[in-house]
Amino acid sequence: MPIRHLIALCILFTGIVYAQMKTPAMTTGNPAPGSRVKVIVPEYAGTDVHHTLYLPPEWKPNGTYPVMIEYTGNYFPASGSTGKVEDANLGYGLTAGKGFIWAVLPFIETNHRGNAVKWWGDENATAAYCLREVKRICAEYGGDPKNVFICGFSRGAIAVNYIGLRDDTIASLWRGFITHDHYDGEQEWKGTSWGAPFETYQKKARERLHRLKGRPVLVMRNGSTGTIQRFIGDMTNTAPYTFLDVPIKDIFPVIPNDIIMHPHTDKWLSVPSEAKSRVDAWLTHAMNK
Repeated sequence: MPIRHLIALCILFTGIVYAQMKTPAMTTGNPAPGSRVKVIVPEYAGTDVHHTLYLPPEWKPNGTYPVMIEYTGNYFPASGSTGKVEDANLGYGLTAGKGFIWAVLPFIETNHRGNAVKWWGDENATAAYCLREVKRICAEYGGDPKNVFICGFSRGAIAVNYIGLRDDTIASLWRGFITHDHYDGEQEWKGTSWGAPFETYQKKARERLHRLKGRPVLVMRNGSTGTIQRFIGDMTNTAPYTFLDVPIKDIFPVIPNDIIMHPHTDKWLSVPSEAKSRVDAWLTHAMNK
């Protein structure tokens, strides 16, 4: 019997035990070391448009810290994704213990009164919020403008390029790019005004790739990144790409469990694995390059 099946049987009868690193819950109050707080910026006072901000435990007012900006997935109950900034996990899994400031930014509803839990809301407002808040985080909390990364899961993975490479100004913010499950231009999104028809969408997505300008990209996917690699094709010359096929079902032999309910998840970095070690090494290299 394969070892993976033996592990699964043991877990089935003995219960799942993982050395899980839990994402800090969002709280209210002022930003503080080791806390993750809800932030409503002055431009959206009186609304529920908000982002979350986490300062590392070692944070001090006069320090300088790398920054991870995250966009999260759509509302998709089957996978446990709520579409809410407070429920994002990927950025913390990437940066915990590395001294990062971590912020999860919103997609802003078209009425500008709250956060969109599905797709982009007002694309222009979403991009403008990102541009302003990255600069504000660096100015007010010691974020290092030369070490700002952008990451995303699912919808957020598409947003890494769709929002993060929207124009030359916003594209200039980033030191590196990290996506998990989906990629801008990889597949058609029927029923949307931006992701179809496929040929038009892919053409625009390829135009965004030119704004990478040689900065490192980590592309991850549950299973295989093959379709993403085929889409990018010869455009790998726009940046140093690293592709990582993540074996979610090997990391979690039994699904659902007490951590994840579906293989399409942003929580896989919360437990040790060979794939996580490779991600950690990639990020360290990207920061020091």
